[in-house]
Amino acid sequence: MSSVISVVGIGADGWNGLSAAARDTLSAAEVLIGGPRQLDLLPPDACPGERLAWPSPLRPAVPGLLAAHEGRRVAVLASGDPLFYGIGRTLAETVGPDRLHVLPHPSSVSYACARLGWAVEETETVSLVGRPLASLVAAVHDGRRVLVLSAGADTPGAVAELLRSHGFGPSRLRILEQLGADRERILDATADNPPPGPVDPLNVIALDCVRAPGAPRLGAAPGLPDEAYEHDGQLTKRHVRAATLAALAPAPGELLWDIGGGSGSIGIEWMRTHRSCRAVAVERDAARAARIVRNADALGVPALRVVTAAAPAGLAGLPRPDAVFIGGGLTAPGLLDACWEALAEGGRLVANTVTLESEALLAERYRRHGGELIRLAVAHAVPVGGFTGWRQAMPVTQWSVVKTAAEASATTTSVTGTGDRG
Repeated sequence: MSSVISVVGIGADGWNGLSAAARDTLSAAEVLIGGPRQLDLLPPDACPGERLAWPSPLRPAVPGLLAAHEGRRVAVLASGDPLFYGIGRTLAETVGPDRLHVLPHPSSVSYACARLGWAVEETETVSLVGRPLASLVAAVHDGRRVLVLSAGADTPGAVAELLRSHGFGPSRLRILEQLGADRERILDATADNPPPGPVDPLNVIALDCVRAPGAPRLGAAPGLPDEAYEHDGQLTKRHVRAATLAALAPAPGELLWDIGGGSGSIGIEWMRTHRSCRAVAVERDAARAARIVRNADALGVPALRVVTAAAPAGLAGLPRPDAVFIGGGLTAPGLLDACWEALAEGGRLVANTVTLESEALLAERYRRHGGELIRLAVAHAVPVGGFTGWRQAMPVTQWSVVKTAAEASATTTSVTGTGDRG
């Protein structure tokens, strides 16, 4: 039977802040594994076990390191709550939760909310530890409170710069250093005027978000203004985009293939609906693929994956999607078939077109598989001399369909999934 691994949360207050159970566990451990800072918090006389610092990169090393000490009493140190953006998740995924005995410590979020008087359940948390700075953008809305888990001493300055560049310079910015320790300190400033002096590397950043007068407003729902995107005309326009996302019906944890990505708007707004939503944009034009990356960063979803390739060839090896959007290249031989085969039961496919040739393909698929075939027509009011009239945009034909159990069982998948849903 495999031995149990103890996972002990520890804060900046170190040994003195631990519970009796946590102290006993660490004192009895034959092997202590953690970051150098965490290991330095343990008194050698009370914790005589062998000390091992995590190597870098950490995750690939975990299985081998644990296997090397199988049968010994192993304790792993974690910052605060091990299962809140901590090593606990990696350990659970590696050895299984049944092999873990977790003793959590108050997280930095709990400490920060206690100092600020913020309700934890109403405070959004964004980690920038090992994650792109652009991840913060999607959480920033006027009047919202956000806690940022900092990657180090440089993070507060980078956050302030990001806020200014997105029109949130007046936002209040508080830097909470060494939470729970004797050296705890709070610096109070704004993004426009951040603290001038050095910042402790162990910090959490609290944001009271305030949008500057005249700054663009971006809502949380699909259908962002077209001006929010850098594009060369290859853009699913705002009202059609909102209708397309409604048909795709994103849910937490789901994966979208956005084929013929253009400017990336469908994949980007799919991911903005929930932080766990994932998307792959497939775009054959290298300049447009680079543009998708820039748009994803600017709109707060830097995890959007971009594949620079033509479909259907570029779909090979991608993880199985929960939904597929085809915004271009419908007439490419085999594309519709490859997308349909990749979907499991309950998967959704949505395709838009403005050409008669592609419309004929969608009509044929509608007869074969059912679903919904609609035409979206949008007109905008424009000046006509001294009056106002309507200017009609090109109508968009949209086919949307959900794959049934019978169709799924009859399909032989030609695109093999290699990813997971985590």
